[in-house]
Amino acid sequence: MKSYEELKETADFICEYATLLMGSGVHTSRVTRNSVRLAEALEVKAELTLFQTSIILTIKDKSGRLDYSETINVPQLPVNFEINSDLSALSWEAFDNHLTLSEVKEKYARLIARPAINKWLVRILISLGNASFCKLFGGNWIAMVMVFAATFAGIILKQEMLHRKVNAYITNIASAFAASLIASATLLLDAVNAEVAIGTSILFLIPGVPLLNGIIDIVEGHTLTGFSRLTNALLLILCLSVGLSFTILLFRDYIQWIG
Repeated sequence: MKSYEELKETADFICEYATLLMGSGVHTSRVTRNSVRLAEALEVKAELTLFQTSIILTIKDKSGRLDYSETINVPQLPVNFEINSDLSALSWEAFDNHLTLSEVKEKYARLIARPAINKWLVRILISLGNASFCKLFGGNWIAMVMVFAATFAGIILKQEMLHRKVNAYITNIASAFAASLIASATLLLDAVNAEVAIGTSILFLIPGVPLLNGIIDIVEGHTLTGFSRLTNALLLILCLSVGLSFTILLFRDYIQWIG
């Protein structure tokens, strides 16, 4: 039978583990499965109530005579499939090998201490992805170069604003406006499909993971969390549209003239 202090220490760790998963782009049922599996490995029973911005955890010892509850906020983190996969593997390792709490915490600390992928590499890869979409939708090489530059500037602005904890909705508006504004330079080039360039320059802002997770959550019965995620994703898309609209309004007369 665990003492109250041991139960609290276990709850603190499982809460941290679950919030990191939730904040990094994992759908609700997977967070629950991994956290419950980890709790079983640590010889406690866990019950979780998950929301988009918070998690309520109650754990009990095997005898059921002692329990501890905790509520913790979910941090807003970049989507990270690597850490999600590693944390899932950690829960299985703890379950299969009967690791102690100290051993699990040591492995967990090593996982989260690993250096993140270089941010400049991320920016380049995202920009190349958007440029590829431009080509896919009929843009030529000039349009692709412009989309690459627009996306590169937009993603830098987005990352820097989020790093300074600027509201995510304002960040999406500003990033969409900046990217589409740079891509609108293609309006001056007769040989470029400007509509394709402007439209694809903001695709990096589409919240694909929240949209997918929202659908998965609803299908799997986590309706409240699913609708919360979908609502948040749709608001981000609305903000993206607002930023793009600013650019269109700015160049409206010119677009009508060349049309």
